[in-house]
Amino acid sequence: MFTFSGAIGAATGGYDNQVSLDTHYQQAKFFYNQLKVASSLGKSRDHWLKGAGNFRRIYLAEPKSDLAPACLFMLGRLYFDMYKRFGQGIDLGDSLSYFRDVDALFPGNRLADDALMAVAGILLEEMNDPRRAAAVYRTIVSDYPEADMRARAEAQLKILSQEHDIPLPPVMVGSTQHLQLTNILPLSYWSSDDYTRVVIKASNPVTYHFQLSEHQDGQPPRLFIDFHNSYIEPRFRAPITIVDGLLKEVRSTQFAPDTVRVVLDTHSLFDYQIFSLPDPFRVIIDVRGAPEVQAERIQQPLPRIAADTAGIQLDRMGSGPRPLPPVSAIDPDGPMQDQLPPAQDTAAEVESEQDIVLVVLKDDKKNPGPAHHQTTAVTFDSVSGETQYSLAQQLGLGVGTIILDPGHGGKDPGAISYGLKEKDIVLNLAKKLAVHLEKDLRARVVMTRDDDRFLALEERTAIANTNGGDLFISLHVNAHPSPTISGVETYFLNLSTSDEAMRVAARENATSTNQMSDLQDILADILQHEKINESSRLAHQVHDAITSDLSTPPYILENMGVKQAPFYVLLGAEMPAILLEIAFISNAEDAGKLQDDEFLNSMAASIAKGIQHYSYATTARLESGVSISENTQ
Repeated sequence: MFTFSGAIGAATGGYDNQVSLDTHYQQAKFFYNQLKVASSLGKSRDHWLKGAGNFRRIYLAEPKSDLAPACLFMLGRLYFDMYKRFGQGIDLGDSLSYFRDVDALFPGNRLADDALMAVAGILLEEMNDPRRAAAVYRTIVSDYPEADMRARAEAQLKILSQEHDIPLPPVMVGSTQHLQLTNILPLSYWSSDDYTRVVIKASNPVTYHFQLSEHQDGQPPRLFIDFHNSYIEPRFRAPITIVDGLLKEVRSTQFAPDTVRVVLDTHSLFDYQIFSLPDPFRVIIDVRGAPEVQAERIQQPLPRIAADTAGIQLDRMGSGPRPLPPVSAIDPDGPMQDQLPPAQDTAAEVESEQDIVLVVLKDDKKNPGPAHHQTTAVTFDSVSGETQYSLAQQLGLGVGTIILDPGHGGKDPGAISYGLKEKDIVLNLAKKLAVHLEKDLRARVVMTRDDDRFLALEERTAIANTNGGDLFISLHVNAHPSPTISGVETYFLNLSTSDEAMRVAARENATSTNQMSDLQDILADILQHEKINESSRLAHQVHDAITSDLSTPPYILENMGVKQAPFYVLLGAEMPAILLEIAFISNAEDAGKLQDDEFLNSMAASIAKGIQHYSYATTARLESGVSISENTQ
């Protein structure tokens, strides 16, 4: 068996003069190929490390030779093969480092573009980081215009631009008068009789402000959102007419050369919230209908009391509310700037590589209003001052519809380890849980996805709200850099109380911890105290059921507790909502459980039991006359 150990001279650092450097390189390649094809040889990690040592010694002997970049490239390939074979993350990191060294130490070398292509592939396929992958593809296109990998890099950039709204580099787009403007992309919406969510994406972070007009001639008010330093393509400016649901029409216009205005016309408007999320930057608009419209539905909860927003204008990415002069009516085609104080320029700096974007038209998404299900209606007399039931108290009369949200899906696999993918595990669990809920609670179950498809985080909450959900349960599998961490933890939406909770939220939100800190300010504006209390109580009931049931062999789970953090998927939920991290896929023992169908059956039964306890406890509190919000556990 060839193991090649080419001795290096202590004084010169060179090889034995009797054997040429090229011969050693060919021998190293031969041994590497044998590792790949000979099953007995390739089983040993030590043999692979010897193979890596062969190329490393050649490089160190002559780091300026023509073979030096080839040795680095082969080291990148070898460590990547080791990662795929043995599943150790350190090998993937070494592979990335060696591939990057080819371009860094030997720019312009014939292997540099190949090495960068390998780096981008690892970032995209193994690390699920399309934005960093796109940055590497852009380097190939801009720095190696004549290289054979340019065409492949351009093809990948076009796919990433379509799927992730990642801008194309200027060299692929060409010059335009709107080069420095942010592109406002086609909007998506979900609408029912009394709730609508509109999502407006932009190619870069952008400063925007919004204004609610007053009633005019008996017509409901309009909501206006102005995006500054922005541009929308003419093909996206046509009004979108909505036949049914809360919205009547949404239209986007190029109101000024550098301002895009989005106008929402509604059948009724009682309350609304607007906030933005990063990665990618998008503005979320939640609109709720007037009480008389909501009353037409058989079992809807009482409308939340709306703040007086007619005289408030928010400058998002700016500093919060500020008073405005009275506005009797706003002309959607008239100048808003004459009526509004100038917005502060607080937009975050964006990378120059995002100045140009390929705008991809996406189909509008709309879910029908929820089907009616039987429940006991709550009556009240607002004039007499009799006690009004809270949202939670109404839920206590019967949890009719439960929304199950299997996390991730499609192009987003979630956490990956030990050959497992989070998206597959939680979908399997959700299907099992649905059976228990339908059988034990006789609940109507709505799943945000029942197959392997991608859903944006904001779409999942919209599905819950437009389907009249009474509870929202988001299912996930945890991961941690340390393989020793294990157990189950349950979250509800609130300002974070620990760095570890922020880390988990950042992973599930597919964003950075710094941007998660920025989200805390947004949450402070939109969180409702009652919803936090009920979500906390639901989280404790479900978590206690899990840790109680799964406390004996063979399915003992470490109790990681109930925690709170700002999860995007829970933002805007109109019902008590929790996020479950059922186990750590990065832990060997937990990963073994996640592969066990009986474990998932037990987990589903325990979650259902916790939901049942929550429902029964709420009913008991209601019958005893205790306010739900007085006690969160």
